[in-house]
Amino acid sequence: MGFKSEDDKKAYWRANVHLLLKLLTVWFMVSFGCGILFVDSLNNIQFFGFKLGFWFAQQGAIYVFVVLIFIYMHKMNKLDKQFGVDEE
Repeated sequence: MGFKSEDDKKAYWRANVHLLLKLLTVWFMVSFGCGILFVDSLNNIQFFGFKLGFWFAQQGAIYVFVVLIFIYMHKMNKLDKQFGVDEE
């Protein structure tokens, strides 16, 4: 299936890029913000016996990234259905 009109196509890609920017902002804040910028203040908090800043730098950012992948998949499936370009 394709897009019904050129306006639908533009709206679809605008929504896609908007979603990507939101998810990349979250990823940046978790990986760079929590792992580098705010690490000193986060290290005052213990998480499973580790300093929270260290945990975000070593594992937390990876877990958040994997969760963001599933969020992107779910949101894109909804967006595809909304614009009638889903594969089902």
